[in-house]
Amino acid sequence: MQLINNMAASIQRLTAAGRYLLQKQLLKTNFLQRLPAGAYRLLATKAAQQVALNVPETKVTTLENGLRVASEDSGLTTCTVGLWIDAGSRYENERNNGTAHFLEHMAFKGTRKRSQLDLELEIENMGAHLNAYTSREQTVYYAKAFSKDLPRAVEILADIIQNSTLGEAEIERERGVILREMQEVETNLQEVVFDYLHATAYQSTALGRTILGPTENINQLYLCCRTINRGDLVEYITTHYKGPRIVLSAAGGVSHDDLINLARYHFGKLPGRYQGEAPSVPLCHFTGSEIRVHDDKMPLAHIAIAVEAVGWSHPDTIPLMVANTLIGNWDRSFGGGVNLSSKLAQMACQGNLCHSFQSFNTCYTDTGLWGLYMVCEPSTVSDMMHFTQMEWMSLCTSVTETEVARAKNLLKTNMLLHLDGSTPICEDIGRQILCYSRRIPLHELEARIDAIDAKTIKDVCTKYIFNKPPAIAAIGPIEQLPDYNQICGGMFWMTT
Repeated sequence: MQLINNMAASIQRLTAAGRYLLQKQLLKTNFLQRLPAGAYRLLATKAAQQVALNVPETKVTTLENGLRVASEDSGLTTCTVGLWIDAGSRYENERNNGTAHFLEHMAFKGTRKRSQLDLELEIENMGAHLNAYTSREQTVYYAKAFSKDLPRAVEILADIIQNSTLGEAEIERERGVILREMQEVETNLQEVVFDYLHATAYQSTALGRTILGPTENINQLYLCCRTINRGDLVEYITTHYKGPRIVLSAAGGVSHDDLINLARYHFGKLPGRYQGEAPSVPLCHFTGSEIRVHDDKMPLAHIAIAVEAVGWSHPDTIPLMVANTLIGNWDRSFGGGVNLSSKLAQMACQGNLCHSFQSFNTCYTDTGLWGLYMVCEPSTVSDMMHFTQMEWMSLCTSVTETEVARAKNLLKTNMLLHLDGSTPICEDIGRQILCYSRRIPLHELEARIDAIDAKTIKDVCTKYIFNKPPAIAAIGPIEQLPDYNQICGGMFWMTT
């Protein structure tokens, strides 16, 4: 009994990743299997209790105007604090597409209190980092700083989203910066392929448009079009930057009570209600279709294929994450060969099918894309597509418990390794509060993953993959890519 208590106490002192590695080692040595049943249950119960005690609590408080304050105090000397806003390019139309991203750029160009130079010097003198990004459904502003500078970091974040001057001269200068960013994105073929994939999968809807917007919405040289202007930026702020759609998230060395007081002081005047009806999430319907850009001057073919999946909060999200892990990712720098866990990686390695591939499971509020991105030699495109679809069908019909168990362990490990440092934890908190209205505890997430078996994977994959028309985006020397009807024919196996 003393051995059990000592082990449970030791587990408490381990990090989450350390506990997981310890569990794997105990299983490997068959230590747990040799314990009497009662002792095994006692150890498991004590370990679970100690794990729960060892994980810092995520505290969430909602202010009077609906703004949510969420934090995890891990006692570090540094912290990350940021604003996660439920507003991205999905809330734009064709005419103002690119506004959310343009606004992100303008947030750092000066406020009524600080010029751009003052802002940059203040951040640098604090030894802090200030950054932002825009996605299709969210806009994020965050700062990483010493814990003692948390009040200044929160005040700066409040200043840039509430008091930006949005000067005409700065707007005109920023047009050139965004146009150069567009040119850089065009050189990143993976980004280009995924933009094409969204364009065909969600054609004529908000998710089909790019985050940066079309060139004619940014460049004033397009005299036939009305470019984004200051009025568009102000309208976007007043429409979407409301208390209930914002989460102030923090992780590291932070006091939740102090963060609440800072939030009330700096964000208390943010409006919490709409004068009219609040904007709803624009409907975006998936369409099985394709975009092909044939270019034989390119050395490699870049291809993405995806089926419609589900949104963040759908119960099938976790099984699809496990299925995504089963397919995995690979490139030629990987070792392992036939010993790789992914069957597709084994075939790619042995048959020289591609330079790289990666599976993806992209979730939005009410829809998602589950698929694979591949980079191939022109002569191997057809074979790589064939083996990809063969593995997809295997998920629907013949995946084994051993394969699923290995994928579940890998998924849990990847999740733990991702939460390394205050910035990814802060991001995880902010995103989850927006998506789920709470942060799912790690032990709950692990339990939901553990509940999945081979039958679950087969049922869920059959539901979303089997005989479903995919969306395809392909660029480069793609002459060997099978036609769309043939690819659709590979989305099912004949059964007797």
